[in-house]
Amino acid sequence: MEQALQGLKILDMTRVLAGPYCTMVLADLGADVIKIEAPRTGDDSRQFGPYINGESAYFMSINRNKRSMTLDLKNPDAKTIFFELIKEVDVVVENFKPGTMEKLGFGYEVLKEINPKLIYAASSGFGHTGPYSSRPAYDGVVQAMGGIMSITGELGGKPTRVGPSIGDITAGLFTAIGILAAVNHLNATGEGQKVDVAMLDCQVAILENALARYFATGVSPKPAGNKHSSIVPFEPFETSDGEIMIAVGNDNLWKKYCVEIGHDELITDERFVSNPQRTVNYDKLRPILAEIMKSKSTDEWYTNLTKAGIPCGPINNIEMITKDEQVKFRDMIVEVEHKVAGTTHIPGIPIKMSKTQGTINKSAPILGEDTADILKELLNYSDEKLEQLKAKQVF
Repeated sequence: MEQALQGLKILDMTRVLAGPYCTMVLADLGADVIKIEAPRTGDDSRQFGPYINGESAYFMSINRNKRSMTLDLKNPDAKTIFFELIKEVDVVVENFKPGTMEKLGFGYEVLKEINPKLIYAASSGFGHTGPYSSRPAYDGVVQAMGGIMSITGELGGKPTRVGPSIGDITAGLFTAIGILAAVNHLNATGEGQKVDVAMLDCQVAILENALARYFATGVSPKPAGNKHSSIVPFEPFETSDGEIMIAVGNDNLWKKYCVEIGHDELITDERFVSNPQRTVNYDKLRPILAEIMKSKSTDEWYTNLTKAGIPCGPINNIEMITKDEQVKFRDMIVEVEHKVAGTTHIPGIPIKMSKTQGTINKSAPILGEDTADILKELLNYSDEKLEQLKAKQVF
């Protein structure tokens, strides 16, 4: 089966998470991603544990489907190779601190002269413009500065960092979207362009209704635990043996829910007849439902409520997710063979396509394993020239 991005060549200069997550998404969909790494050390995340047979599980989880090529970009010969590669690719992606590529002599203004059709995508903490532009940033910093920590945590508790690195991951996703938009423009006009994505911008973009609530009320939202700010009931409840998440998203579901829990009288109770009323009277409704939900086990509620069409679910830990029948059916836990680590398990591809389904064709590359193949394939280098460059420690 052909893949949606088959034929798209990407030079990937990213490391750690935001950039590699972006290029992983594109590689999954068929792009040829050539990952440029420093000789001997490679991507910083190769040194992040845990390890399997000496290989970083962290690195392997976000660098599948890519080819690894080493280049010492401070070496003049390596720079020449880099410029030659720029002529052969469609996209270059980097997530250095702004100014780094310019110091190396690889800024967008330079590269677009070499390849006017080039799409240059940059993901950074604060973007390539603005008063914070030159600052370094990591996920925790932008989660704090971007507001999401201020609305996450237990009711009345301290702001809490979201578990997954969503500062990095959302930047990776938005960068991938920006690249695809630029590819569409390129196909229509023949023009390349620069894509500039800031982690901070992405955090602001996903604040969802928190911004709407602030502008509507003039009050900054605070951590509210697992309760939804404007839909009731929409939170976990204790059962006789655990917890279950209930999401009664409209008044019709509320009626069904009341019937299923055996308390039809709540349907006509004036305090709870509509979502706005349930929200206003949350403190009265919550204890009533909490007592009812303790009467059965999580499995009983999950089975009965699901049959009634009421959105709900157990609070799965990671082990439970790996065994969930829906997750397994959709191929969201994939077994791959790595040359060094052996059999490993990584997340599958969440985008399902009827004509051009993405695939995981190879595990994350060993450092520099594809250097010779790439130079032969794209630049027609001979074995003799490769040996000369290797002797000069170009890669």
